[in-house]
Amino acid sequence: MSDSIRPLWPAYLLTVLVAGLGHCYLGQWKRGGAWFGSYVLALAFLSARTLSSALEPGAPFVISALQFDAVSYTDVAFPLAVLVVCLLDVYLIGLAEFRSERSNGTPVRSDGTS
Repeated sequence: MSDSIRPLWPAYLLTVLVAGLGHCYLGQWKRGGAWFGSYVLALAFLSARTLSSALEPGAPFVISALQFDAVSYTDVAFPLAVLVVCLLDVYLIGLAEFRSERSNGTPVRSDGTS
């Protein structure tokens, strides 16, 4: 594996923690900043939760969002939707990179892997 190609799994994990971090890990700084801005705006204006409590280091947003008995749906719907779509975007970026590597002449074995 070359130094320019990074594994994708850390990008998924970072995206689940805070939207945009996975994009920054992949080197897409502007896109990561846009996703982070969307996440902050969703927390600040579209969520019933306050911004300060959503970004507490002790209780990540995803963990508190999964505690169904303590949090209502309206508190987490928009920020969670931003996280899910951001995660999908990271997946599609990884898929596009995989396809471009394959089209650049990377040998493909008969079982479909490279």
